Amino acid sequence: MKIPLVLNRKNRILLKELTKTDFKLRYQGSVLGYLWALLRPLMMFAILYIVFAKLLKIGNDIPHYPVYLLCGTTMWSFFTECTSQGIQAIVARGDLLRKISFPKYIVVVSATLTAVINMLINVAVIIIFALINGVEPSWNWFLAIPAILELYFLSLGLAFWLGSINVKYRDITSIWDVIVQALFYAVPIIYPISMVAGTSELAAKVLLLNPIAQAIQDIRYGLITTETITTWNYVLNPSVIIPILLVIFVLGFGAYTFRKKSKFFAEEV
Repeated sequence: MKIPLVLNRKNRILLKELTKTDFKLRYQGSVLGYLWALLRPLMMFAILYIVFAKLLKIGNDIPHYPVYLLCGTTMWSFFTECTSQGIQAIVARGDLLRKISFPKYIVVVSATLTAVINMLINVAVIIIFALINGVEPSWNWFLAIPAILELYFLSLGLAFWLGSINVKYRDITSIWDVIVQALFYAVPIIYPISMVAGTSELAAKVLLLNPIAQAIQDIRYGLITTETITTWNYVLNPSVIIPILLVIFVLGFGAYTFRKKSKFFAEEV
């Protein structure tokens, strides 16, 4: 099985229908329905803002810090939802895989696209909050697009890789949940990276080698404030290409692993 860059018409229709079905099933039976796509990141933001911004006074030196924090929590939620849903996609669609013959990668892509829909809804909310908070519209907003795509491709690569292993070893889902909790504190979501840079510039550079941190900082730079520290602040350092290379490696390795293991999915799922 190959993972083509361009889908034929039949596979495009299948991808569209699976994505629509996943999105509808995600909120089926809940009272608030699709509103949860907005409420989850907003509730997470509210808790973190009260605890860290109001009580611990973190972020006072960051312009538009409430929107800065909202942007970070939204993109983190996007990453975690994208990977978690992608990892479980093959197992969740086991009955479909046994009954119908079609490219199995479509199942994973459709699960991650559901997270993309949620993220786009929340980006609209971020922009509204940014305008209310005094952020001026700028061409820099378009700089967030490649960073969002980078974060998505990283998530997709992880979903391909871990999802293919999860078919046989279901412990992967639980292990990933623990890793995600640890990663949350290794990425500058709550604390601004300027706090790290103030203590050690080397530590800030190392932190930005993490593609998740690098992408989120670039998105903040584009949407919120150009005072955000990004890898481009260290443009003379050749290590700035490391996060990009890591994303390319994870996506390529994930697709390769998925292709090798996909022939056994129907038997193992």
